Amino acid sequence: MKKYFVQKSPFVVPTSDGKLIEEHHGIPTTGNSEISIAHMIAPPHWSEPFQTPEFDEYTYVISGKKQFIIEGEIVTLETGQSIKIEKNTRVQYSNPFEEPCEYIAICKPAFDFMKVHRED
Repeated sequence: MKKYFVQKSPFVVPTSDGKLIEEHHGIPTTGNSEISIAHMIAPPHWSEPFQTPEFDEYTYVISGKKQFIIEGEIVTLETGQSIKIEKNTRVQYSNPFEEPCEYIAICKPAFDFMKVHRED
């Protein structure tokens, strides 16, 4: 039995806001509820509602910039930078800039729509 798994077919999460989400490891792809790893591209002028997730989220920016509003503080990550946002923290993710933002997101435990608590 192999002690590794090469992900060749990530799950592309359907979106209506132009954002690309390719989940490589997590609940819908590998059944792993301990961690999720996703490759994402947020288009220019993209944003999503505030949320208070029940998981830690790590973000590494591959290219472009990404904005976070964390407990009321605006933080901008640029290419090559990363951040950890602790669970139960109110946050909004956005790309208010003119270029796409490509990044990797890691959630521990895994991303779960039932535990993200997005605001209306």
